[in-house]
Amino acid sequence: MSRKSSLWIDRENGRDPDAGPFSSARWRRQTLEAGPPSGPPGQGPEAEPSPEPPRRRRLLPVAAILLAFVALGLSLGNLLLDGGSEPSTSSAPLAAAGGPLAPTQIGRVYDSAGPGVVLVRAGSAAGTGFVVRDDGTIVTNAHVVGEAETAQVRFADQGALVDAEVLGTDQSSDLAVLRVDPGAVGGVHALPLADSGKVRVGDAVVAIGHPFGLDRTTTAGIVSGLGREIQAPDGFQIDEVIQTDAAINPGNSGGPLLDSRGRVVGVNSQIATGGTSSGNVGVGFAVPSNTVRDVLPELSRGQRIERPYLGVATAPHPDGAEIQSVTAGSPAETAGLQTGDVITSVDGRTIRAPDDVAAAISAKQPGDSVDVELSSGGQERTVDVPLGTRP
Repeated sequence: MSRKSSLWIDRENGRDPDAGPFSSARWRRQTLEAGPPSGPPGQGPEAEPSPEPPRRRRLLPVAAILLAFVALGLSLGNLLLDGGSEPSTSSAPLAAAGGPLAPTQIGRVYDSAGPGVVLVRAGSAAGTGFVVRDDGTIVTNAHVVGEAETAQVRFADQGALVDAEVLGTDQSSDLAVLRVDPGAVGGVHALPLADSGKVRVGDAVVAIGHPFGLDRTTTAGIVSGLGREIQAPDGFQIDEVIQTDAAINPGNSGGPLLDSRGRVVGVNSQIATGGTSSGNVGVGFAVPSNTVRDVLPELSRGQRIERPYLGVATAPHPDGAEIQSVTAGSPAETAGLQTGDVITSVDGRTIRAPDDVAAAISAKQPGDSVDVELSSGGQERTVDVPLGTRP
């Protein structure tokens, strides 16, 4: 709250009209007190020469000139002190400049997309979501809703919580789909999905969400990196993740990461933390919008997303990806893959890093067979592996 203070200065300058040696009133008193000349006319003392005219008649013009110079000096002083402006005598507060503040592109994105962003509550968990269809379909993170079959959402900061049905969740992509009755909230505002494959490092992005349970909040930054991998709630890897320095904190999970045109390029999901801090350190991750587009149809129908499964954990190797462990009962174990084997190719696709194995497998369907080329102890072999369904 601002504080206003006013300083009132009242000055009264008075002068006694009878003061001073040249006062006309004083001159009149002296003349009256002298009285008339004594004795009959012509018999009094010898007539004296007429008195000299009062000195005031000569000094008054001089005094007027002096006063004029004083006034001129005061005027020049004012000119030097305040640039010629009249001294202010007003005590009113300074007026605010007229007109609205200049809008920013971030503000425009917030104004455009904000109505489509909601607070999501499921049990004791809270996060963010956003509308993707006019029928009330909402996308959020799977880890926000957990195993809940219903959740509650709030559209405006002062709005009421309304029930939302959990249509489906996918732990492997950390995405969930909810639906509310548009009529129960007076209509919805759907946000468009951008092609996340066209996102470039350095692109401006805006995050909107409810960090720490606060009312709708926006932060801004840039795309800091592409093609990152993060761990999904089920322990598998999420590929092609977008990294951003826009501030993301607990409660932002499930909210949209938007481009400068207000289109969703990702779903804010995780942050990297430093030391013992659990807050933002400038490294946040968003599941790409193209992944949302892939899983949305099936999750909206309540269907389970089935993904191919090999069953190995790998580490970097100069020749490819070295197998660190083989999951018991997995397709890899059944096919004879062993710890220490180095995967050099999958279905003709050269493997240079562990990420390449996951990418080669994700392009397949459960039940597909792939040729896995292996190197071990200087020996090379190729194994045909029928892929299973990710547990």
